[in-house]
Amino acid sequence: MGESAVGLLLVARQALLGLVTLLILVAGVWASWGTAQHTLLTKGKEQGTLRVSSCGDDWCTGTFAPTADDARPRSGMRVDEAVADGPGDRLPVVVKPGTHQVIRVDGAGVLHAWVPFGGSLLLAAVVVAGGLGLRRTGWAMGAGGLVLLGASFATLTF
Repeated sequence: MGESAVGLLLVARQALLGLVTLLILVAGVWASWGTAQHTLLTKGKEQGTLRVSSCGDDWCTGTFAPTADDARPRSGMRVDEAVADGPGDRLPVVVKPGTHQVIRVDGAGVLHAWVPFGGSLLLAAVVVAGGLGLRRTGWAMGAGGLVLLGASFATLTF
């Protein structure tokens, strides 16, 4: 009976760590999807160019110039400071519906939107490799997270 209890504990441990890994990955996708949906599914949204006029600690503001006839020009639109180079920068953007926020829609914007998922891949890789003992899978997940974060950094920096 003692061996059965130990076996049951090992299975329960593996199941619990599998659920923790799944929770980490789902949380990363959930955190990313709030922005990523606007970068990937642009049809029906107001698209245009943002000319950055000023930047603060977290946000840059500027004037939105639409590229389609169904959108209207606006001033005072905000974009995440991490995706803009500073005043004078022109960015392809889409307006987040119902807000004064725009989201960058080029390659750099798409990669930046998925940064939380890249972080969750790195965190889940530690659980998978260390807790579940799946070292190759953990290394692959960690490498995928590093590639995603590195690509986002590279496209926004250079």
